[in-house]
Amino acid sequence: MQGIRTFIPTERKVYYLQSLLRVGFDTLDFGSFVSPKAIPQMQDTAEVLASLDLSATKSKLLAIIANTQGAETAALHPEITYLGFPFSISENFQMRNTHKTIAQSLVTLQEILNIAERSGKEVVAYLSMGFGNPYGDPWNVDIVAEWTETLANMGIRILSLSDTVGSSTPDVITYLFSNLIPKYPDIEFGAHLHTVPDRWFEKIDAAYNAGCRRFDGAIQGFGGCPMAKDELTGNMPTEKLLSYFTTQKEDTGTSPMGFESSYNEATKLFGEFH
Repeated sequence: MQGIRTFIPTERKVYYLQSLLRVGFDTLDFGSFVSPKAIPQMQDTAEVLASLDLSATKSKLLAIIANTQGAETAALHPEITYLGFPFSISENFQMRNTHKTIAQSLVTLQEILNIAERSGKEVVAYLSMGFGNPYGDPWNVDIVAEWTETLANMGIRILSLSDTVGSSTPDVITYLFSNLIPKYPDIEFGAHLHTVPDRWFEKIDAAYNAGCRRFDGAIQGFGGCPMAKDELTGNMPTEKLLSYFTTQKEDTGTSPMGFESSYNEATKLFGEFH
């Protein structure tokens, strides 16, 4: 929702999120405690949270935060389990995304880890530009490995390698997950992949076969990064993930009827607000 310029009324957000909570996903990225000027759509995250009925869901809530102030605010809410922090190994993208250098972001991340420890939260770090860099910054798999080591030493235990602009290839996905997962058994690695419509299968398949079992998705791929070069590049569609896991006989713990209801609600919501 964050990329939609037309403000979606709080009650509509709540209605949609409530449908997602009934599906049975492990984690729901429900909102962001970030500057209203930066992302106006997320200015009512606290109000949305206060209106959610969590009594009948097993899903854990994740809030995206970009700075210490956001982490302090999110930490006040006992309903939130995860604080998601986007950490880019691209200096250019980090400045675009959080207006901080990589060095400044490391300081912020340590402060966020301290806040999370005090408040009983868990930090999910997103390693943005994890699969390539379109901005001309140095990038290779060794740089990704070095940053993974740095974040592991800081205490990160959930690390999502993030594609962000759809530049990942099956070879790089396979190489990174198959090398990093065995090396860091205490870290839960995730895949935050963006894709064009005809490349979803090869990306999921590469990550899955390399051992990844945590995948981020968005229904119908809504919400692609506005900085992606191809307007067809969107988030990994949740329905494609579920279809793939069904063929692998994986138990996702989700309700097919619940997901169908959410899918229909997404179609209505994003058809009206775009």
